[in-house]
Amino acid sequence: MELGTTVCAVRSKRVLIGNEVCPAVIIIKDEKIHQILSDSKSSGDVGCEVLDVGESVVMPGIVDSHVHVNEPGRSSWEGFWTATRAAAAGGVTTIVDMPLNSIPPTTTLDHFREKQQEATGKCFVDTAFWGGVIPGNQHELQPMIQAGVAGFKCFLIHSGVEEFPHVTDCDLHTAMKHLRGTGSVLLFHAEVDVQHTTHDPDPCQYFTFLESRPDVMEVEAIRTVAELCLQYQVRCHIVHLSSAKPLKLIQKARQAGAPLTVETTHHYLSLCAENIPAGATQFKCCPPIRGSINQEQLWAALKDGQIDMVVSDHSPCTPDLKKLDSGDFTQAWGGISSLQFGLPLFWSSASKRGFQLLDVVRLLSRKPAQLCSLDNKKGRLAPGYDADLVIWDPEREFKIEEGSIHHKNKLTPYLGITLQGVVCATILRGRLIYREGSFCPEPLGKHLLIPQRKKEGQL
Repeated sequence: MELGTTVCAVRSKRVLIGNEVCPAVIIIKDEKIHQILSDSKSSGDVGCEVLDVGESVVMPGIVDSHVHVNEPGRSSWEGFWTATRAAAAGGVTTIVDMPLNSIPPTTTLDHFREKQQEATGKCFVDTAFWGGVIPGNQHELQPMIQAGVAGFKCFLIHSGVEEFPHVTDCDLHTAMKHLRGTGSVLLFHAEVDVQHTTHDPDPCQYFTFLESRPDVMEVEAIRTVAELCLQYQVRCHIVHLSSAKPLKLIQKARQAGAPLTVETTHHYLSLCAENIPAGATQFKCCPPIRGSINQEQLWAALKDGQIDMVVSDHSPCTPDLKKLDSGDFTQAWGGISSLQFGLPLFWSSASKRGFQLLDVVRLLSRKPAQLCSLDNKKGRLAPGYDADLVIWDPEREFKIEEGSIHHKNKLTPYLGITLQGVVCATILRGRLIYREGSFCPEPLGKHLLIPQRKKEGQL
């Protein structure tokens, strides 16, 4: 079957449907899942050519709701063409692009239109877009909602780029008043500045950087978010939780009725501070990678549902910005590239901790789709849903080598490591877009514009 062609049906002995893994045939029609037949019912002719993948796992395509594409303006860091090819190679069929670090950032309706125009004809997977909340742009929020943004992101601390300033308490209350009743969601980079002391003055030691971003920065930020979420009843979401310490605050707010969700990332679950060498600035991200005890607490929280989803926070840059020549963690850009490797990164660690294939679907597909209001078409295998499939081998191992990385810049802390779980093929709305290292010759991804939810009190 050639890349780019429409797949009529897919058969496997391991298909993840609902809460079970079973032999099945997925019938595809008009880009949607038309029918799912148990293998016993489909042993005969299904009326079209069937892609039989044997024992390979077939599950919904991954929805990565936290991706920095950086185009326009910083396309030397990443761009839609390279980012979405990398996504396809990783079994990701939908990404949601962050409002920074592009120039201009997606903080006005005009900037949103400029972003869409830039992305046109370059996306190998389906792409939705977050808007941004910054001081003074409150009157842009509802026009952007009406134009189809998935929601909004804000920072409670310096974002790292001047064109996306962080918000004050006053800005937050103003934004909440404009978002109340829209059904939209506000995402928080949840760190605030606090007074702290750094004991090790050596900027090349990872623990110097780690001490500069202590857990209390996340705890105090999340305390603020929880109070706002309860007060306004606007959906709120904590991005890239790195510390387990605020989890009790989050649970308490939810029990009190706050519509609050939280994600963590592959790097917080896969990497730990004790193993980061001096000067290895490719490991720098914000919030920082913390210690192994904290990491196990994150895994425990994932297992019992306290953390809702796992995403990449793919935040690439050009190699010079990582300051590898000096090894100075205090000066290096904070961000990790991992969009292509999320599924095997997660499975390599999760499978050793008793997680099942169904947990992969919940945490990497279904819950991220819910966050960005795409759960009526993405994130599950069911009739009427988009025929987005990832076909992968959870038992097979591979080594990450530079030549196989499809991100624009190849610098990543995962270079050279061996992972479990190989993506064999990716199907987007019924079209085969990736298989065994090769891509569809043309990008087939669509822009996903999110219809505005009904306001409170409306039917």
